[in-house]
Amino acid sequence: MHLSNQAPLYNSLLNQLRNQLECVEIHDDKIARLLCKLIPSNCPFERTVSILGRKLFHIPPLCKLNPFYEQIVGLRFKCLMYLADECGEDVTKYC
Repeated sequence: MHLSNQAPLYNSLLNQLRNQLECVEIHDDKIARLLCKLIPSNCPFERTVSILGRKLFHIPPLCKLNPFYEQIVGLRFKCLMYLADECGEDVTKYC
């Protein structure tokens, strides 16, 4: 089987998983808090490498290479909204 034959199956599987992540609803404050702690508010891979105060190079945020990046960020946002709107929590500690 050639790679070109596998591409539609791969894309279909990715799209199914994306749709599943987008359809997740949050109804539990413990799970919402856990997901807010586990999913970072910004890309943890972005770095500026410096030596003796001199910038050598910058590593750009690589999170957007993740095929589920938008869905994971959306899930974190749903959790924050649930905690703020339904539970009345101050969510600034997760930002």
